[in-house]
Amino acid sequence: MSKVLVVAEHDGSVLNPSVAKVVACAASIDSAEIEVVVLASNVGAIAQEAAQLEHVSRVLTIERPENDYAIAAVLAPQIVAMCSDYTHVFGPSSTYGKDVMPQVAALLGVNQVSDIMAVIDSHTFKRPVYAGSGLATVETPADSIVIGTVRIASYSSVAEGNSASIESVDVAVELPTHTRFIELKSGASDRPDLQTSAKVVAGGRALGSEDNFELIYKLADKLGAAVGASRAAVDAGYVPNEVQVGQTGKIIAPDLYIAIGISGAIQHLTGIKDAGTIVAINKDEEAPIFEVADIGLVADLFNAVPELTEALD
Repeated sequence: MSKVLVVAEHDGSVLNPSVAKVVACAASIDSAEIEVVVLASNVGAIAQEAAQLEHVSRVLTIERPENDYAIAAVLAPQIVAMCSDYTHVFGPSSTYGKDVMPQVAALLGVNQVSDIMAVIDSHTFKRPVYAGSGLATVETPADSIVIGTVRIASYSSVAEGNSASIESVDVAVELPTHTRFIELKSGASDRPDLQTSAKVVAGGRALGSEDNFELIYKLADKLGAAVGASRAAVDAGYVPNEVQVGQTGKIIAPDLYIAIGISGAIQHLTGIKDAGTIVAINKDEEAPIFEVADIGLVADLFNAVPELTEALD
């Protein structure tokens, strides 16, 4: 029987929604027993959230001051110290998971399976390649632990309502001192999180300037949506890079994605291939975005977007 350890991503007080999707992936392994580990300086509320996730049999907590910030060099040795009891260790294919999980794999001396989007069996998985234009089937050695990151856009969150047991774990490891936390800088925003929001409004280079991107913000606020952007808009300096959607940005799967002034390069489409409904507004009727859009409007965005925003009143 497979025994899967899910490494919980959190912000120090709240469990990240990606954890429920990683659990969904783990649950697709036949007869898998699933446990979640929470590493933090104060695990209480986070562990309680994790215990509510369906399919989770137990939540393990490692509470120590060094875990106040998610430093991969600090977290990875603690995770590795627990690995002997598990056949699989999964984390999200997010910024957090891409930082922590490779270090876990390196310390164990095994290859990592990245961006798992489907489980074929306990040691065989599907993952995207070539910017998502193809799928590869990868198989890991049957006698080796599987370290993997899960493409959260490919899974729906498991339900809540469980009441798994919560147990404290003490791991005797010597933590590295060559890496230390200095400061955290992030842009403050009251808007929904881009990677977890059910609705996203994104703008492209056609907006023409940072000031014109206000059209995107106004429409997003009317819809209660997160704001995204193409790489071209980010490179042009219209918006910060944390809102970039695509191969080199965020991979998202909202229920509704509205692409405004975005041509639809393959690198951008990689980031939205799992979206529910895609709406495109572009004055170029030959734009590639229309090939994947469920609803397309050929129009000048500077006329269409204000009209749409006003109509929502």
